[in-house]
Amino acid sequence: MTVVWINGAFGAGKTSTARELIDLIPNSTFFDPEIIGGALPNLLPPKHLAEVGDFQDLQIWRRLVIDTAAAMLAELGGTLVVPMTLLRQEYRDEIFGGLAARRVAVRHVLLAPAETILRERIAGREIPPDLPDGELRTQQWAYDHIEPYRAALASWLTADAHLVDTSALTPYETACRIADAVGSGTVPVCDIVQTPEPTAETVAAGVLLFDEQDRVLLVDPTYKAGWEFPGGVVEPGEAPARGGMREVTEETGIVLDDVPRLLVVDWEPPAPPGYGGLRLLFDGGLLGAAEADRLLLPGPELRGWRFASEQEAADLLPPVRYERLRWALRARERGAALYLEAGVPVG
Repeated sequence: MTVVWINGAFGAGKTSTARELIDLIPNSTFFDPEIIGGALPNLLPPKHLAEVGDFQDLQIWRRLVIDTAAAMLAELGGTLVVPMTLLRQEYRDEIFGGLAARRVAVRHVLLAPAETILRERIAGREIPPDLPDGELRTQQWAYDHIEPYRAALASWLTADAHLVDTSALTPYETACRIADAVGSGTVPVCDIVQTPEPTAETVAAGVLLFDEQDRVLLVDPTYKAGWEFPGGVVEPGEAPARGGMREVTEETGIVLDDVPRLLVVDWEPPAPPGYGGLRLLFDGGLLGAAEADRLLLPGPELRGWRFASEQEAADLLPPVRYERLRWALRARERGAALYLEAGVPVG
C-alpha cells in the first residue's frame, strides 16, 4: 500500500494535479484531507476550534488523516493520491510516521513553481461564489503562507521530497512527470521512523544524560510531538535498563558502558487511544564535551538535540514528561528512587 503525497504552497496546483494523476497510476484513489477539516466544525465545539488558526494544528485532524488514509487503503488497496500542503516538519513527521506504522509507504512529491508564477496563480484562482468575502479571505490565506513555504523550502522540505518545477507545466503534464517518477522508483519511500502503535500497556525506559553544567540532554523525535529524553519502548524479554541503553545508542550513537541507576518508576494511566504502562527513568551520568560532539543527530528518528536546565525543560517538555523529569532530578539529588503514579509520588 502506497501514498503519493503531493505537497507544495497554496496555489501550486496540487489538487488539479492529483485528479489527473489518478488516471495515470493504476488502481489509485484520490483523497483530499480538506474534507476532514471541513467536518471538524460538526465534531468539535466552536470554542475549541476558535483556539487554533489552522485545523492542521488540531491533533484530531492529523490523527483522522492518518486513520482515514490507512482505512481507505485497507478497503481499496493500491495507491492513495493525497494533495495537501504540509509546511511544519513535525506535522509531516507525525502523519508520514503514523502511516509508516501502518505499513503504508509514503512517496513525497513537492510542486515548486517560481514564486512569481505562484503569486499569479493565487491572484487568478477561482473563488467559490457562496463564500462571504471569499475572494479576499482565500487569496490572503494563500499569500500569508508564501513566507512559511519559503522558510520550509530553505530548511527541511526538500530533504526527502521529489521536487517538480511546475512553472511551465499544466496539471496534466505535471501528473505525467509524477507518474513516470513514481513508476521508475525515482520518488523514494520517505525514511520516517515510527514505532507501531501499542495494542496493550508498554514499558518504556528513558535515560537522563547530563553535561558539565548539569543540564539534561533532550531530543526532538520525528515520530511524536514534543521534546523527550533518549529512550523508548522496552522489547519483550529485555531488561528495562538494557532497553534504555540500547535506545540511547540507536538514537544518539553514544554507548553506555555501565548500567544506569534507576531514578523514577512512573505508572502512566491509559488515556485512549493510548494504553499507558510503566515509564522508567535512569541516570546515565555525565556526558563530556568530547562525547557530546559525537552525537549522531539528526537522523531518521530525531530532528535535533539540546542540553536544557530544569527551567528550560519546563517550557520544552509536555507536562507529564516534565513532571517525570522533575521528580527524577529530586531522586538524583537524594540518591533514592521514587515511585510515581501519573507523575505524582506515592508512598
